[in-house]
Amino acid sequence: MNDHDGCIVLNMLSGIGGSRANALIEFCGSVSAIFESDAASLARIRGISSELADRILRWRDFVDLGRELEIAKNGGVTILCRTDDEYPASLRELRDAPLCIYMRGSLSADFAARSISIVGTRNASNYGARMARHLSESAAYGGWTTVSGLAVGIDTIVHQATVDAGGRTVAVLGGGLAKLHPIENLDLARAIIRTGGAVISEFPMTTAPTRHTFPMRNRIIAGLSCGTLVVEAGVNSGSLITAAQALEQGRHVFAVPGEADNPSAAGCNTLIKQGAKLVMNFDDILDEFDFLPGFHPASLRETPVSPFAASDDADRTEADDLDDSMFSEEETAILDVLAKGPANVDTISETAGIPPSAVISTMISLEILHRVRKNPDGTYSKKH
Repeated sequence: MNDHDGCIVLNMLSGIGGSRANALIEFCGSVSAIFESDAASLARIRGISSELADRILRWRDFVDLGRELEIAKNGGVTILCRTDDEYPASLRELRDAPLCIYMRGSLSADFAARSISIVGTRNASNYGARMARHLSESAAYGGWTTVSGLAVGIDTIVHQATVDAGGRTVAVLGGGLAKLHPIENLDLARAIIRTGGAVISEFPMTTAPTRHTFPMRNRIIAGLSCGTLVVEAGVNSGSLITAAQALEQGRHVFAVPGEADNPSAAGCNTLIKQGAKLVMNFDDILDEFDFLPGFHPASLRETPVSPFAASDDADRTEADDLDDSMFSEEETAILDVLAKGPANVDTISETAGIPPSAVISTMISLEILHRVRKNPDGTYSKKH
């Protein structure tokens, strides 16, 4: 077992996310060494149960590596693993960097230096669609790569406008490349690849998208770019999760203002109110970057202050007025755990019976809605 294949196997095994993979690699020294260990040793690693340790060592009973590689090859898909030199450098920096990136198309070595994520609502207004198209075309004309999620609405407009303008765009899927969603965007995905862009995913080839995989892919959308631009979004939009991920990663966040009484613009207007840069044209984005020869923009900017990190509860937004009955089952379960006191992700996951990856993505949305706060020690507390 080499490191490359080992990453693919770990990525296909259920119960292993970025944090557990990091712990396994740190303990064993390399990916390949994980599979040469014994179950008792692996079970001593924090977050690795005896059952999971046994599953890792008996991976052939759960994973068909040969079939996965064959499906990828037949689909023209390249699998980049953390151990590969070609793995995107901007993603390698992430605390929970994906073990694997499945890619159809290509990414230039320096594309992240001039790339911008553009996201927004699935139910775009005429104004939102017009602004998404205008900003995407401007990015393409300026030689920037756009990044989005291939979902209906703003995402589709971003990708299509970039392709039409002769630019490059990257689509990050919430499922495997063999389960492209929505299927209506298959021709668009082909156009993205044909024009020099890429369609990528961290999920195994035949993984179907779920309500949990879409929030997970948002950190990749944010991580592939210098900054994230939210064009149109309500206060509960998944686009705000992408914005929060960008902030956590130390990247810029931009937002297009909308009508004050339009619910679909409330998320963007709140972002601007809390510190995101207001964008009316692409020059507003360019103003934030200084591309001196030989320098990456990340090294030239100061770490932005999160607009979600309010100093106290006095800085409340309209999101604070949401009734608790409007929260999802996962959000309610997490809030119930935190009602008993501060807890870290592992404790919340175990107590609430929710996978750690889902806890993390759900926690971000609860932070945005000012229902929880992250403490200096890494635990979370419920805000009252």
